[in-house]
Amino acid sequence: MSKEFFEAVKMLEAEKGIPADYLYEKISAAIIVAAKHDFGGKDIVHCDIDPDKQKIKVYVTKNVVEEVEDPDTDLTLEQAQMIRKSAKVGKTIDIPLKTKNFGRIVAQTAKHVIRQGIREAERGQMLKEFQSKNQELLSAKVSRIDPMTGNATLEIGKNEAILPRAEQVPGEEFYEGETIKIFVVDVKEGNKGPKIMISRTHPGLVRRLFETEVPEIFDGTIEIKSVSREAGSRTKIAVYSKEDDVDPVGSCIGPRGQRVSNIVDALGGEKIDIVKYDEDPAEFVAAALAPSDVVSVEILDESAKSCRATVPDDQLSLAIGNKGQNVRLAAKLTGWKIDIKPESGFYEG
Repeated sequence: MSKEFFEAVKMLEAEKGIPADYLYEKISAAIIVAAKHDFGGKDIVHCDIDPDKQKIKVYVTKNVVEEVEDPDTDLTLEQAQMIRKSAKVGKTIDIPLKTKNFGRIVAQTAKHVIRQGIREAERGQMLKEFQSKNQELLSAKVSRIDPMTGNATLEIGKNEAILPRAEQVPGEEFYEGETIKIFVVDVKEGNKGPKIMISRTHPGLVRRLFETEVPEIFDGTIEIKSVSREAGSRTKIAVYSKEDDVDPVGSCIGPRGQRVSNIVDALGGEKIDIVKYDEDPAEFVAAALAPSDVVSVEILDESAKSCRATVPDDQLSLAIGNKGQNVRLAAKLTGWKIDIKPESGFYEG
């Protein structure tokens, strides 16, 4: 085997992080399989790789017998002593394989295993990289868009991932070369490499955007309690301050509304309601129904988390929202079933 082979293994260990011993073990096993196939599969084949001497030795072990029963595994004493004079009946003898044809098999097998090792290392590196970014916000460059499915192929560093059409915000359109924000929902190991699930519709995207834009959230002063979202239309986010002198809602809005404006821009104009969290469910539900005013909230069944909110008559449509969106998002945000009651009557949402 050429000197270049052993240098290639060393380079892989240095650049790709694949242990040389692991590669030699894989190459040795593959050579044995190839040799057995070449010799009919019955021979006892061994392969020794010596990186110090830069040599690969492949040999077949035969039994030294008085009478040959199986030509594939047995040699007579006379045959064995032609190879090694000290051979004895009842012992074994190793016969080196030096045929020109088999040398080609060794070289091809080694190259195949090295290529496979590179692919495995790259998949492992990609998996490790994305696992460290699981549930995180990333910037990605749109490299191409499938005109049939609408799926977008994104460049994330040196890797690629697919943003399915179903995980794109309704109505948004991308162009090649554009940089967008995406959320890594999950990372799994698949047969053909890491399976990366990314999204622009996941509530986690909004959560991470707020953590990026609002220093008080990043440093833990303000906590995001919950997020409910209908991507492309509206999001409600509940925030809580651990310090009395820090306004959670005002901090998220930012000076002149700049912080929330940046988030709205990143979401393509999606409306955002920032709600102050309260441990009192009645207070929390009332806040969650913003932008509607709420007269009162009555707890109907605490164990079932059911309540009724009374709103001014002229605020009924606002409280319910377009196609029930406002009350639906408020219910998801708070975890309570909310019935809406106007001051002059009753409505069940």
